[in-house]
Parts: sequence; structure tokens; C-alpha cells
Amino acid sequence: MIFFNKDEQLENLGNGILDATWAAFPTLARNQIALTLVVYDPPVPVNTGGALTPDAFWNHPVRGFTYRGVERIYPASVVKLFYLVAINEWLEKGMSQTSKELERALRDMIVDSSNDATSLVVDILTGTTSGPELPVAPFETWKYQRNIVNRYYQSLGWEEMETINVCQKTWGDGPYGRERAFVGELLENRNMLTTNAIARLVHSIIGGVAVSSVRSQGMMALLKRDVQNLPTDVEEDQITGFLGGGLPKDAQIWSKAGWTSQVRHDSAYIELTNQRPYLLVVFTEGKAQAKNREILPFVSKLVVEAISSL
Repeated sequence: MIFFNKDEQLENLGNGILDATWAAFPTLARNQIALTLVVYDPPVPVNTGGALTPDAFWNHPVRGFTYRGVERIYPASVVKLFYLVAINEWLEKGMSQTSKELERALRDMIVDSSNDATSLVVDILTGTTSGPELPVAPFETWKYQRNIVNRYYQSLGWEEMETINVCQKTWGDGPYGRERAFVGELLENRNMLTTNAIARLVHSIIGGVAVSSVRSQGMMALLKRDVQNLPTDVEEDQITGFLGGGLPKDAQIWSKAGWTSQVRHDSAYIELTNQRPYLLVVFTEGKAQAKNREILPFVSKLVVEAISSL
């Protein structure tokens, strides 16, 4: 069962938002966008500081809208959310120990979207390292180890996680050596996510039930962005050209974006003044879309208008 309920009001609003987006961006093909929206009606079950038990939280009905939400799409840096939750699980269970370097890497992985930081996190999660190609037998062991994060998400028993693949590092120039062999000749083993899977994971974090309420709050702290005071020293601040770029200045946002030359994605939990909070994941694909810094803010702005009409 998908974790949210569909309803007519959100179907109409969601389809209207998509139609307006295609009208405004005629080169955006129908199969180059995927979207999942979850609206939190009062009493709001998220961002409560861990007030609800996992049972109470998962049994609390929420409604949502999705378009192509089950399509497997290359997630770029949005996959870092999955590594963030997994490492918190490992730390909680004593499978890994925290350290200054790990804390620094987690911060840089989420706040700045550092690929180098992510590389360390994946090494710690899996007990593997990058390097030259390996002989067949050691490589089989290495591959098995690298799939531990996939096995963790499969073990949760969430329908949304059944088709995902989260076992690759994120790269600037791409993988070399054993990493290149692992991703496959045709990149068939690269990371793949759906907007529904991401929405469910973010839903668990903001619900305070990802690993534990204390760890969920720690993850929320890393995901918090400031729509007003943007850093000036980075190429992408994860607000401009993303969902945060379409928000009013008094909005609160917790988010993780992803971008390459081929994709531009964002996943965010958003709180507006005196409105229902909501979770929005939007993926866009294609070279032209990846370069376009207007689409995600445009969609975001339409969602703000839709929420205020509820």
C-alpha cells in the first residue's frame, strides 16, 4: 500500500499544476517530469519533535497526489537522503561509531551536497573502498557489501522501496576502477529512485520516526535551508533554481536537491505561515530541463497557491 491516500481535490489541483507547467515550458515532455505531493491536514502529524509513536504516526492518514511517482529515475544527489538515514540507523544499532570526520562528512554531504563527503559515508556504511578493479571472487564479496544499504531499505517492507537502487557513490567526473565496473557497462546498476520512495523516506524523517525521534531531529537540522540568506560561495545553493526558489520569504523549508547535466531534482518539506504544511518531490529529466532554473520554482509557486486554496 502506498503511504498516502489520493483524493479528488488534490487530483484536480495536481493535474492543474502539471498542465500549467507544460503550457509554460512547452519543451518539457510528459515523461520528463515526475512529482509527488503530500499535504498535512490538521492535526498535523509531522515536525512535532517526535510526539507520535511510530505506530501512531504510520496509522495517521495523509493525502497526496502523484504523477509518474513510481517511475525509476536517476536521482543524482537526492540519494544522499538515503545514505543519511542509513548511517543514522547504523550508528543507532552500534554497527558504526561516530567520529569528527563522519560528522563533518554528513554535514557536507547534506548541506553542501559534497560528493567527496558522500564517498566517505558510503565507505563507512558498506565497509568497502574505491580503488582498482578486483579479481572475480573478491569483487563478488565487495559487491555484496556494497548492496547492504539496498538490503536495509528492502527490510523495511515499504512497497515504495521495492524498485529502488541505492548502492553507488555520487561523482563529479564519474566512477573509475572497481566503481566503474560496479555501475555496469551500460550504467545498468546506477542509483535509481522514484518520487514516491523519496516522499516516504522524507515523510518518516519529518514524522520523527526515521531511526528514532532524536536522530530524525538531527537529520532535520541538516536539511534546514534559509530562503532569505543564501550562501554566495557555492555554484548551487539548493534554493535558487529549485523548489525553495518559488517560496515566499517567510516560508520554512527542509530539503535536498540533486542536479547533473541530465537532471534537476528537488525534495522538500515546506511550512507556510498559517497554511497546511506539505511535502513535495519533483524530478525533471533531459539536458534542457537540467539547465533550466525556472521549472522547479515555477512548480513550487503553483503548489504554494494550491495549498492556500485548501
